[in-house]
Amino acid sequence: MSHALKLAEPTVLFDADTLVDEFRALAKSYAGRDGELRSAVAARLKGVLTDGRAEAERLLLKDRHGGRCAARLCHMQDEIIRAIYTFAAKHLYPSQSPSEGERMAIVATGGYGRGLMAPGSDIDLLFLLPYKQTAWGEQIAEVILYCLWDMGLKVGHATRSIDDCIRLSKADMTIRTAILEARYLFGDRALYDELVTRFDKQVIQGTAAEFVAAKLAEREERHRRSGQSRYLVEPNVKDGKGGLRDLHTLFWIAKYVYRVREPEDLIAQGVFDRGEYRLFRRCEDFLWAVRCNMHFVTGHAEERLSFDIQRSIALRLGYTERLGLREVERFMKHYFLVAKEVGDLTAILCAALENRQAKSVPMLNRVVARLRPRGRRVLRESSDFVIDNNRINIADREAFARDPVNLIRMFRLAQRHVLAFHPDALHRATQSLKLIDKPLRENVEANTLFREILTSKNNAEIVLRRMNECGVLGRFVPEFGQVVSMMQFNMYHHYTVDEHLLRCIGVLAEIEAGTNPEYALANDLMRTIQPNHRDMLYIAMFLHDIAKGRVEDHSIAGARIARHFCPRLGCTTVETETVAWLVENHLVMSTVAQSRDLSDRKTIENFASIVQSLERMKLLTILTTSDIRAVGPGVWNGWKAQLLRALYYETEPALTGGFSEVDRARRVAMAQAEFKTELADWPPAEVERYMARHYPAYWLKVDLPHKIAHARFVRDAERDGRTLATNVGFDAVRGVTELTVLAPDHPWLLSFIAGACASAGANIVDAQIYTTTDGMAFDTIAITRAFDRDDDEARRADRIADAIEKALQGDLGLPEMVAKRSAPKGRIRAFAVEPEVTINNQWSNRYTVVEVSGLDRPGLLYEMTTTLSKLNLNIASAHVATFGERAVDVFYVTDLMGAKISSPTRNAAVKRALIGVFALPQEGAAARRAVGA
Repeated sequence: MSHALKLAEPTVLFDADTLVDEFRALAKSYAGRDGELRSAVAARLKGVLTDGRAEAERLLLKDRHGGRCAARLCHMQDEIIRAIYTFAAKHLYPSQSPSEGERMAIVATGGYGRGLMAPGSDIDLLFLLPYKQTAWGEQIAEVILYCLWDMGLKVGHATRSIDDCIRLSKADMTIRTAILEARYLFGDRALYDELVTRFDKQVIQGTAAEFVAAKLAEREERHRRSGQSRYLVEPNVKDGKGGLRDLHTLFWIAKYVYRVREPEDLIAQGVFDRGEYRLFRRCEDFLWAVRCNMHFVTGHAEERLSFDIQRSIALRLGYTERLGLREVERFMKHYFLVAKEVGDLTAILCAALENRQAKSVPMLNRVVARLRPRGRRVLRESSDFVIDNNRINIADREAFARDPVNLIRMFRLAQRHVLAFHPDALHRATQSLKLIDKPLRENVEANTLFREILTSKNNAEIVLRRMNECGVLGRFVPEFGQVVSMMQFNMYHHYTVDEHLLRCIGVLAEIEAGTNPEYALANDLMRTIQPNHRDMLYIAMFLHDIAKGRVEDHSIAGARIARHFCPRLGCTTVETETVAWLVENHLVMSTVAQSRDLSDRKTIENFASIVQSLERMKLLTILTTSDIRAVGPGVWNGWKAQLLRALYYETEPALTGGFSEVDRARRVAMAQAEFKTELADWPPAEVERYMARHYPAYWLKVDLPHKIAHARFVRDAERDGRTLATNVGFDAVRGVTELTVLAPDHPWLLSFIAGACASAGANIVDAQIYTTTDGMAFDTIAITRAFDRDDDEARRADRIADAIEKALQGDLGLPEMVAKRSAPKGRIRAFAVEPEVTINNQWSNRYTVVEVSGLDRPGLLYEMTTTLSKLNLNIASAHVATFGERAVDVFYVTDLMGAKISSPTRNAAVKRALIGVFALPQEGAAARRAVGA
């Protein structure tokens, strides 16, 4: 019943017959001492397993065939169990004249029954009996299980009669699936054959609809748990979308419905053609190669292809660096292409199931054969397409060959009529990709249709994703095809480049609809842009990251692509330049908002000189909002929204000759009025006194919930007579813990806070730093969470807050404490980020701006601020941010006399010292000592 890749006989990893002979000799040596005998056997088996796995790994590294490795490991496990069974039956519990009740078949089920296993895979065994358990059967099963457990293996097992198996299979879909994969190992073959025959007749027959529905529902739930997108950059190779379990589900369904034994048999059934069958084989072999290597590298059953092992797996599979792409990025691109192909194979099977059921009675129920045709009618716009059960389908197999524009037209018609896609139509589109050639790409009607798809208010993201999944989008826009399944090896981006671009289109549509208050500013601006710029926004959104993976800056290369592509879509010269400008500058607003002092006039002047017009700034604000939101969950938050809003309104007067729709003083007054409303229970005089303590920048850059929390925190601290106080909060959206610190201002204050956090092992991901008019500092530090439960995290945060207070009181030896914690932790160790220091005197009229970027780690901010202080530099403001593994910290500094740092020699010394901070702790010690000298 089982399926394994059709391979040459697996390479033997150990000599099973020799092992049986060794067990015979051990039985003689330990005669009458069964306990010692079992220990000796288990010890020998451990050695066999270790040596066998080592040989399997060596062969995998040599031939890189995952299917062969999985088959070798499974064959080794079969032979180990055979040796234990023979040993138990001959030497421990021999039965001279076995009764009918002393028959037993040992059967592999589930994943093990498939004939393929990874080094850390579970072993599922069924001890099959004729009707009931006997002492002999129980003893044999016990010896096998205890030996396997002593070897450190994970074993799932059941001892059942055939009647039990049939009864339980009818009631439990998991057991039914496990027995569907059953494979005979040893013992009474007649028992196994009887199980197969009865399972086929009594369980499978007439229940295909129930099984298919259950497996597809199970698949959806699995995808939901592991992350719906197959383009998550740390995918689960076993259970994720497009992973091995999807291939298994595909074959379970095919096996159950078509009663085939091997995937190759699906060719005869008309489900796959030979090319699609070879694709099935390639996908399976690749995924097994990845999974086996993951288990070997980690030493356990690791199923998540996390950042810290991706590069190791890439090198083991032979990937090398090529222009613009590192070896790990090439490997992951291949992985995501395979995941997509697994999805294609599933769609092909579903189409075949539907066609099969359209001709038969009774039909599969609604999950696969929602499937019942409710009549077909031709679409009025084109006789090449029909509506089939609320889905668009081709009228005949020649629809695309007859007119290749139909490959684009189909998607536009589906979008216009709000139709789903029939799997036959998508399958045929994939088979017809060669029709998408240069003439079609230059066809005016095809490009008009594509522009309508991209800029439609009706499900543009969904339709573009369908175009991408069947390969049409990447062929019609070859530059997009180059970023399909491309991942960026960093912790900031959650999705592949193509998936990110499509999600951006979805966010932009949400902004246009105005339904999400998170995008309040962008929602408002979308209603005020020039009507002809709406399409430009969607086109720029589609193109902004399209040049990722190239050697040159992707923004510049992307602008060049835009200038070539936009005329295809009918854009005028002016419109083309607008799109190209947006693509080239799509990172500018985010960078300025998050890493510059927005209360510094020079910041605003520099930004205004880039955007040049209010209309362009509106477009860039909307595009930036969409881009940040589509990076992944938790990346967009109220703080970033507030920073973009502040930058927009600070720059507006500079672009309008002093006129602002909402001028600065008015915006401060509006923010204070909101604040007063929320604190209606406070005496008015107390509210006024509190508001007077904050500078305008505070009112413009901090969101209302934080302002209210801050006010209550300060009020409580003053009521208790504390000039030094800390407060703990949680930001569920960003998944961080927030520590707010109130303390007398001091040049080293930020350094002390950062050091205290580092000493407690907390990693700072951003910081909002303010001073009050009465000489107090008001800092909010966001740190990564260490615990899922809020109560556990609250206890940790309280310890960190206590460390901050002790550090500020001088009761904590920070340098020694930080030194113990400063090494990169966890996944971040997988990354190498070249440190970079930029010193600029043009970004501010009053300050020298020092921008530092490099690999993040606990204690980094402490070491940077300490280094700057030891260089006799005053830090006027700091802007702290992390983008995955990359820290980007910007400091506005002066010398002790309040002047800029203009000496080239001194600038070079500052650069050298800050670069030294990023050296490994043992390498950086000398540099840090030199700074302090």
